[in-house]
Amino acid sequence: MKILVCISKSPDTTSKIAFTDGDSKFDENGVQYIVNPYDEWYALVRALEIKEANGGSVTIVTVGTATDDTVIRKALAIGADEAVRIDSEPTDAYFVAMQIAEYAKSNAFDMVLTGKETINYNGSQVGGMIAAGMDLPFISLASKLEVNGSTAKLETETIGGLEVVEVDLPAVISCAKGMAEQRIPNMRGIMAARTKPLNVVAPVPFESLTSFESYALPDIKSACKMIDPNNMDELVELLHQEAKVI
Repeated sequence: MKILVCISKSPDTTSKIAFTDGDSKFDENGVQYIVNPYDEWYALVRALEIKEANGGSVTIVTVGTATDDTVIRKALAIGADEAVRIDSEPTDAYFVAMQIAEYAKSNAFDMVLTGKETINYNGSQVGGMIAAGMDLPFISLASKLEVNGSTAKLETETIGGLEVVEVDLPAVISCAKGMAEQRIPNMRGIMAARTKPLNVVAPVPFESLTSFESYALPDIKSACKMIDPNNMDELVELLHQEAKVI
């Protein structure tokens, strides 16, 4: 079974976020990048588990420049067999999805897995767009995935319960919490990642459909106010006038 896992880089959650050029660009100075956790912990690890149980190969793919290679090697250290970097700036979700879809179509993968979203943009768009670009079924936010021959059985959470879905492969699946547990790369994996194939391919001509005009940080949280439990009138007044929740 050939599995393609889409990965992207995201700023480490401890990074200080700032913007430049009139708040139109993300300031990358001093930022430490990691593999997007949803891509790594859920999509990649589950792909590796399926490969270990059924045989086959796991390829990771990202749209990015040479500056992404370090992050790609981190993903290889977890256990992927090879990596592909589509050599272009990831300008928007549509552009990224179409690049991956074109690559996947020409390489006959049985499954394409993505994380449910990235932690920096939280768009949750790429998986569905890849499926549309490949004319394949798409299962979103799957929390469990089992493969039996050419059929995949999945669970997704719904309001008040679970939905069980069966789909014939190939298919595109976005992976959510519950799909797998995080793996920490060991020294052997880290050393092996240095020599695993990282294939750089040229992008195909697709135009971005969106652009970012400006960024803004969220409002600074106000200090916590302590109210005497016997002073309910003050509490009600603050909830009404300041918090505006009543």
